[in-house]
Amino acid sequence: MTAALRSIITPTAIIRLLLGWGAYVALLSAGHLLEPPVPAPLLVTALIVIVAVILVCAFGVVHEAEHLAGRLGDPYGSLVLTLSIVLIEVVLIAAVLLGPGDHATIARDSVMAVTMIILGAVVGLCLLIGGLRHGDLMHNRTGVSTYLSMIIVLAALAFALPAVIGSDGSYLPWQEIPIIVLTIGIYTFFLTQQMGAQAADFVEVDPRLTRTIAEAAAPAVDTGSITEAAPGVDAPREVEAAPDVDASPGIRDILSTHRVEIVTRLALLIATVTPIVLLSHDMATLLDDGLGRLGAPVALSGIVIAMIVFLPESITSIRAAWAGEIQRVSNLCHGAQVSTVGLTIPTVLVIGLLTDQPVVLAESPVNLLLLGLMLLLSVATFAAKRGTAVHGAAHLVVFAAFGISVFS
Repeated sequence: MTAALRSIITPTAIIRLLLGWGAYVALLSAGHLLEPPVPAPLLVTALIVIVAVILVCAFGVVHEAEHLAGRLGDPYGSLVLTLSIVLIEVVLIAAVLLGPGDHATIARDSVMAVTMIILGAVVGLCLLIGGLRHGDLMHNRTGVSTYLSMIIVLAALAFALPAVIGSDGSYLPWQEIPIIVLTIGIYTFFLTQQMGAQAADFVEVDPRLTRTIAEAAAPAVDTGSITEAAPGVDAPREVEAAPDVDASPGIRDILSTHRVEIVTRLALLIATVTPIVLLSHDMATLLDDGLGRLGAPVALSGIVIAMIVFLPESITSIRAAWAGEIQRVSNLCHGAQVSTVGLTIPTVLVIGLLTDQPVVLAESPVNLLLLGLMLLLSVATFAAKRGTAVHGAAHLVVFAAFGISVFS
């Protein structure tokens, strides 16, 4: 093994892999012992162990994701982590749909929980932390606007439209095909633009590039105690400069030069994140059992599972906010939301067509109201030149309202 590989595949990384996969194998082996009703001490112990293993693996995923982001740059670095988690999540939802039992609402419930967690809890916490630590945070408005446009359209196709034109919350069979084509088409076009012509719209904005028109205009006229603009020159106003475009190597050059490191870190990231998703879904039965004994609502289990699945991305986003990288927060959070809806909905609709089973997507009036409020708030927040801690607090309040609705 070369020195470069030894610096990536460290003893710590190997221990994380062994812990994650070992815990998953142990959970499978003890399946009969963990079938409900599980004795309370065993139930609590199993949940604590699983969550501890997930946390250990999550920090390993964050470690590899940050190295990849540093090497590839955004939006490519954030996209790697996002797609890795979302693709595994989509595969598992598909596996549940193809398995025994009635799971007509699993896609709707999972995606709705992810939506409110990402747009409310994670974005809100990141804005609050970043705003309190760094003050107002400047983001790339074109890139964020692109994300939000995609989120609004995909959310409407997934949750609102089937309630209006479908039957019992599901699209009619003849309606599913155009919805699948439209969703896949717009998502593919978005990814193509994000990684190609519009890649610069998703890079961090350097606040040092913000300047005033007066600096580029004629010098001001000094009148003693008052400084006035030269005749014919408008009063100074702040403008948002474009991201710095330098002669840094392109993505193809980076992939060619650092192929071994990138492939190794990507493989290690996927190998570390996979047991997180597998463990979180396998612990669903335990969590349902425990919450059922406490009298908690059934929907709470799905929310907790969604939070665990996206734990690595949440940690990475919070670390980015702590460093003042608000555009990276958007790339991770908004990118995850776009990918979750853009990949999950077509997948479950195709499975529904092939297996002739209903796929219920239409949301309840309460959840549609909260979703609309969250989308409206997101647009208002990122339409501003800078995100603030107050914006973050507002997002957290809407997420708290969603939590209240779960218990209502």
